[in-house]
Amino acid sequence: MFFKKIKKYIFLLFLSIFIIPSSVFAYSDRIIAGGQNIGMTLNSKGILIVGTYEVNNESPAQEAGLKTGDAITKINDIEVNSIEEMANQINKVRDEQVKITYIRKGKEKNTTLKLYKDENNVYKTGLYVKDSVTGIGTLTFIDPNTKIFGALGHEIQEQTTGKIFEISGGQIFSSKVTGIIKSSDGSPGEKRAEYDKNKTTGNLYENTTQGIFGNYTANIDTSKTYHVASPEEIKKGKAKILTVLNNTDIKEYEINITQINSAEQKNKNFIFEITDAELLDTTGGIIQGMSGSPIIQGDNIIGAITHVVVDNPHKGYGIFITNMLEEAEN
Repeated sequence: MFFKKIKKYIFLLFLSIFIIPSSVFAYSDRIIAGGQNIGMTLNSKGILIVGTYEVNNESPAQEAGLKTGDAITKINDIEVNSIEEMANQINKVRDEQVKITYIRKGKEKNTTLKLYKDENNVYKTGLYVKDSVTGIGTLTFIDPNTKIFGALGHEIQEQTTGKIFEISGGQIFSSKVTGIIKSSDGSPGEKRAEYDKNKTTGNLYENTTQGIFGNYTANIDTSKTYHVASPEEIKKGKAKILTVLNNTDIKEYEINITQINSAEQKNKNFIFEITDAELLDTTGGIIQGMSGSPIIQGDNIIGAITHVVVDNPHKGYGIFITNMLEEAEN
């Protein structure tokens, strides 16, 4: 009987070790707040069709059933990851048509695309394509233990299709702000910035509605970290944002949180207004390129800027930092 009790105790002990609640996350209790301006390049998952054109009064894309938003993954069963690779495979054909493998709404499909040669003996496909997008934004956080970073607080969309840009990877770079176009009612302004692709600071692996995420590869300063606030810890009232308005200088600016929404929303978890006189004088409110600027309340990092209220750029939306951290681990 004694040994049976021991076995039962050991069995329960093993259960307590291996059955871990699904709500437990591995991100650190304290993280580094960003605020740095970053440049970024996101590589498309497949080669994205962003438009079509006619060749000799014919529409090769329409004949093949291809549409804007489709992502080409193979030419004649050979995987292609860039426009250059796609062009190389097309130039190898001899019968003036190629087999196209593409993704539409998550499903793989196949078709045959007819090619046309122009007067210079160059093949024309009738497709406008894109294999990457570039832009700027603001770094939100770095987890000092995992080196995972998050930025923007919202997704990057492909402008032509208006859909989230599906990525195979990407990089972020050092960047400096060179000028400001001020916001006004109905017209959000923007940061003007430069970035250096030779100064890579991280590798991207995810583009989601809660932000872009990846592994930070540059040196980090762990001397100052902030407690990760749960949604319940966030209060209405004073807070501050960290962002860059000139060169690479990160500065603090005062805001006031006016409304706290549900954590179930993707990236509009609270509403705030800019109260800092210097910021309002310089930018007119929230501007493009400020997305991802971390929001601090006391010793807590509570979230990041995601959207501007277009009709009143003094006001904007923020995402809970926990929503970003949880998404970064998926």
